[in-house]
Amino acid sequence: MPVWRNLAKNLKEFLAAFLELLNEIPDSDTFRRVFEKINPSGLSSCLINWISAERDQSSVVAIYGKTIRGSANRQRKAYHVVSAFVAESQITLGKINAEEKTNEITAVPKLLDLINVDGAIVTADAMSCQKKIVKK
Repeated sequence: MPVWRNLAKNLKEFLAAFLELLNEIPDSDTFRRVFEKINPSGLSSCLINWISAERDQSSVVAIYGKTIRGSANRQRKAYHVVSAFVAESQITLGKINAEEKTNEITAVPKLLDLINVDGAIVTADAMSCQKKIVKK
């Protein structure tokens, strides 16, 4: 029996609160079809709104960029990701990829448009010390 099926059987009571389980636990194909129907940007927007609402208003939000090691190949440079991390809850509030041939100076404003940092102490590295970014 696949590992996910054992996990689902152990969580049957939990899943029954959200799903009508007429014929036991659905198989992996059913879960795959359901997940294929989910709009990724809609889900992302819902998650960002939910996490933003749960964030303590006086929290510290760290904005930082990281290059993903091993993601480069002959066709493209390595992926560069900019994240907003809430220090108190240790959760990532949002994350965005920096477009190829740009850097985090262009990605940080886009990330700040996605998340709510009202009342938070926002920290960032020297690259984010741009007038437009500071105004946001």
